[in-house]
Amino acid sequence: MKVHTLSIPGLLLIEPRDDQDPQARFTYFFDQREFARAGLPVDFVQEHGSRYRPAGTLRGLHAQRGPGEQIKLVRVANGRVNDVVVDVRQGSPTFGRHETVELSAANRRMLLVPVGLAHGFCTLEPDTEVVFRLTNYNDRETQCGLLWNDPALGIDWPCGDEPAHIFDMDRHWPTLADYPPAFRFPAQPTTVPRADASPD
Repeated sequence: MKVHTLSIPGLLLIEPRDDQDPQARFTYFFDQREFARAGLPVDFVQEHGSRYRPAGTLRGLHAQRGPGEQIKLVRVANGRVNDVVVDVRQGSPTFGRHETVELSAANRRMLLVPVGLAHGFCTLEPDTEVVFRLTNYNDRETQCGLLWNDPALGIDWPCGDEPAHIFDMDRHWPTLADYPPAFRFPAQPTTVPRADASPD
C-alpha cells in the first residue's frame, strides 16, 4: 500500500496493494494492520455503493456535521469519476480550496477524505459504481452540503454547467459564503488521519 499526501491537509490518495500471478490479481482495498501502521483510521462502521446509469451524473458536495461527522474512504468499483473535495474547515490554511482526483475501477486508487471536507463527483462513464467506507453511519439529520457550481469554488467540472443528471437535493445547497461554520481546523487528533507514513 502506498499513501500520498495531497495539497489539502489530511486528504490522502491511497494505492492499494496487489498480489498477482499469470491467472489472477488480488487487490487488498483494506487491511486493518497496514492502515494502523500508516496511522489511518481502522474503525470503519459502514460500507455502501451507489451506481449511476448515465455518464455525467453529478453528486455533491456532501459532508456530515457533528455528531455524525465521518471520514470517508472512496473508491470506484466500476467505471470512472472525477472526484472533488472542498475544504470547509474554518481556520484551515486551504479553506475554500478544492482538489480533484480521477478514481476508476482500472486504477483502483482510493481517496481518504477527512472530517470537514465536502465531497462530490461527476461520473465519466455509464454504469459507474462508487463505494464508500465510513467511520460513522450515514445520517440525514446531520447531512450538510455545499453548492457544486458555486463560482467562488472555481471547480472545472467535466460535465460542464449542465450535468446529464443531478439530484434535486444537490441543486439547493448553500454557497461557500453562506456555508454554516460546522467544522474547525484542526479537527480532533482522533478524527484526522496522519499523513506522515507511506508504507509499501
